[in-house]
Amino acid sequence: MIGNFSAKEGDLLGTDFLKQIEQQMPSFSKGQRAIARYLLDHYEKAAFMTASKLGATVGVSESTVVRFAAGIGCDGYPQLQKKLQDIIRNRLTSVQRIEITSEQMSRSDVVSKVLNADMDRIKQTLENVDMDSFNEAVNRIVHAKTIYILGVRSASALARFMGFYFTHIFPDVRVLNTTNSSEMFEQLIRISSEDVMICMSFPRYSQRTIKAAHFARTRGTPVISITDSPDSPLVEESDSCLFANSDMASFIDSLVAPLSLINALIVAISLEKEQEISATFAELEQIWDEYNVYEKVNDDGKNESSL
Repeated sequence: MIGNFSAKEGDLLGTDFLKQIEQQMPSFSKGQRAIARYLLDHYEKAAFMTASKLGATVGVSESTVVRFAAGIGCDGYPQLQKKLQDIIRNRLTSVQRIEITSEQMSRSDVVSKVLNADMDRIKQTLENVDMDSFNEAVNRIVHAKTIYILGVRSASALARFMGFYFTHIFPDVRVLNTTNSSEMFEQLIRISSEDVMICMSFPRYSQRTIKAAHFARTRGTPVISITDSPDSPLVEESDSCLFANSDMASFIDSLVAPLSLINALIVAISLEKEQEISATFAELEQIWDEYNVYEKVNDDGKNESSL
């Protein structure tokens, strides 16, 4: 057994890294074996431990943990952590997420830890963004006849956000209703090669999103995916991929970096269609003013309704 999975299941779930550790066990020192055994049995917890905490948990020094990571072919302990996190992030239940969060942080430091983690995710996304893929996505969207947008569960908030702004830029934007699978495919019945489909999915990946992307490609429609890594199952069903670092914050998904990437996508598209957008928003401002859509503020900063 490897953790909670059998060897056969491990192959299916991408646990080759753990199998590698298990195979090297006879060559490890006593301290290294203690680390290895803990990783095999509790990798879902070890994935979020610092090197010092892992060392304290198994009774070895932090330096022993760091040397162990290097000894199994990792470029330092952070890469070992990432390998473990990649194994589990699509399989943790909400209850397991809560348990891990409780071990990682307390109420006194929750704000600083969550916000700092989100800033790190945006930084990592920026460092790894592929500008060729980004520009290709912009080009596909700008020249599409109809734009279909799909995000399921927590990603639905991202889809609605994108759809809100795209409807101010393009004449035909459809944010898919994902109440059930049959209705979703009914909304895709007329999708064609002249259109584009934007799919968003992050761990735990939505099967409906992957199936919808596959359906769109069978119709010759270019698919743009916004997901977390090249290992995402959505990648195989996509023509263009944009990666944004995503992770869990307790039982909720942290989608700060994906939202920031979507912001960049919207701005880039607006620059491509600047004249058309300016005319559209000039007309919208008149409508908003006429129908009192927004609260009016005078030059002195006071709301007119309060005067």
